[in-house]
Amino acid sequence: MIQNPGILLTLLAFVLVLGPLVFLHELGHYLAGRWFGVKAEEFSIGFGREVAGFTDRRGTRWKFGWLPLGGYVRFAGDMNPASQPSPEWLSLPAAERARTFQAKPLWQRAIIVAAGPVMNFLIAIAILGSFAVAFGENVTPTRIGEIEPNSAAAQAGLQPGDRITAMDGRRMDDFFDVRVFTALRGGERVTIDYERDGQIRHTEATISTLREKDRFGNVSSRGRLGIGPGAPVVRQVPLWEAPLAGLRQTVEIVGITIEGLKRIILGRIPVSELGGPIKIAQASGESLSMGPLALVSFIALVSINLGFINLLPVPVLDGGHLLFYAVEAVRRRPVEPQVMEWAYRGGLVAILALMLFVTFNDLGAYGVWRSLAGLIG
Repeated sequence: MIQNPGILLTLLAFVLVLGPLVFLHELGHYLAGRWFGVKAEEFSIGFGREVAGFTDRRGTRWKFGWLPLGGYVRFAGDMNPASQPSPEWLSLPAAERARTFQAKPLWQRAIIVAAGPVMNFLIAIAILGSFAVAFGENVTPTRIGEIEPNSAAAQAGLQPGDRITAMDGRRMDDFFDVRVFTALRGGERVTIDYERDGQIRHTEATISTLREKDRFGNVSSRGRLGIGPGAPVVRQVPLWEAPLAGLRQTVEIVGITIEGLKRIILGRIPVSELGGPIKIAQASGESLSMGPLALVSFIALVSINLGFINLLPVPVLDGGHLLFYAVEAVRRRPVEPQVMEWAYRGGLVAILALMLFVTFNDLGAYGVWRSLAGLIG
């Protein structure tokens, strides 16, 4: 096991994580488009000038761009960012126009757009389902096995043997639910429902905040209640149940992501927790250094987040396209081209601003701004 990944290993891990995920995401769009008879003119991994590529017998140009931070599929007739019919599209011969993206019914266009994020979720479901079959599913009950002295739980009057049933009205099914709930709520006061001697009781606790440093030197903060479970319970998952187990875990991770974003927006989690490409690359290298299983697990997590982010209703993302299709379905006519054009410009500006912000965050985490301040001072 490598103790600390270097730059080369980090870059290698970043490519191993992001490259296949971007390829499979775009492959989802490509396969759905091909299923409905849409010609794909370009399939690119990365942006910018082409580094290498080839053209297949269907006329699709498969290529690699010099900036490996994404990718795209360009379908025939997709002549503007909003995928709207244009004079160029109308001038195409009828047979050629029938193979374009714009010529397809609304429901087919929606499936083609949604197929990318769906592919990301399917990848995660397959990985997590395989892990569940190989290692079992942790279903440790919420019965408290131990309590740390002077902890939030001790001060709230909880005792070993108590079974936590809900926190702030949210049902706790297993000990993982308790850990996730408390991890996101450092410094907050929460209501705890628990069962003792067959009776439901209630108490309140102020979740403490624990700052930890891992073996790579990364410092993170999380909420801590100060309880431990009893004997862990691992349920063996049969092969036929693997997709369901993977789906359950994927839904849980999406829920955690939504909860985390909500708390960042509300100011309860600092925006410094947001990370960008540099932090993803760092985490990729650290995962690879811990072994192949850790790397594959990280790939599943990134795949879920890639699918989730692409479904956000922001123009230029897949979710933005789907939003306009939903509006078109309700109005029974497409959104006006000028409205879509301005919306996509605004969406692009918002995405670029977010990328710039998270990159500043990443550089700050590496101490770049402190070093510059020291040099200037």
